[in-house]
Amino acid sequence: MNHGAGAGERVDAFRPGRSVAGLYAITPEDADTDRLERRVQAALAGGASLVQYRSKSPDSAARRAQGERLLAVCRRAGAPLIVNDDLELALAIGADGVHLGRDDGDVAVARARLGADRLLGVSCYDRLDLAIAAVAAGADHVAFGSAFASLTKPEAVRAPPALFAQARARLQVPIVAIGGITPENAHLIIEAGADAVAVITALFDAQDVAAAAAAFRSLFQRRRS
Repeated sequence: MNHGAGAGERVDAFRPGRSVAGLYAITPEDADTDRLERRVQAALAGGASLVQYRSKSPDSAARRAQGERLLAVCRRAGAPLIVNDDLELALAIGADGVHLGRDDGDVAVARARLGADRLLGVSCYDRLDLAIAAVAAGADHVAFGSAFASLTKPEAVRAPPALFAQARARLQVPIVAIGGITPENAHLIIEAGADAVAVITALFDAQDVAAAAAAFRSLFQRRRS
């Protein structure tokens, strides 16, 4: 792990067994666990590479039950499940990692508790300096956003395409874009340097979730060809 970097130096990080790339499906709020499971299955069938379980429910037992169900779905699909904002839940259910926001705990502490083999993502909003610090503390991928106007977080700061290009030049870790991303605009942020696009609304509100996932997946296949 790199504990610091001077101006212009590239910043490396832990290398977990699984990478973060492609369509990163973030679950919507849904108290109906059966329906949520079906929606996640469809996203994975369409080509989502990994799933983040995101729930703001105050019911910890319900969140654990949903997390366990989705972990089983992801295991069958061979995809990682990351828990949003809740290190204790991630550890309790044996998830593949955790994603931390600005007020969700210390990155170095989370890395120590997760061990080197699980994924640790950190929200860095519109700031490259936060990303550099997160990687130095143990993050193996970072997220910037909102890439576009977001229905989920309309008040969120904006992360312009230039930021992704700057991060690509400085960081040797996967870079995730989040916020307002659709199959129509995702190519702009992928071309700017994003390795993955994290999507809620344009994926799970689609009439055909699997088809929406496939549309996102095709954008990454074009980049590789």
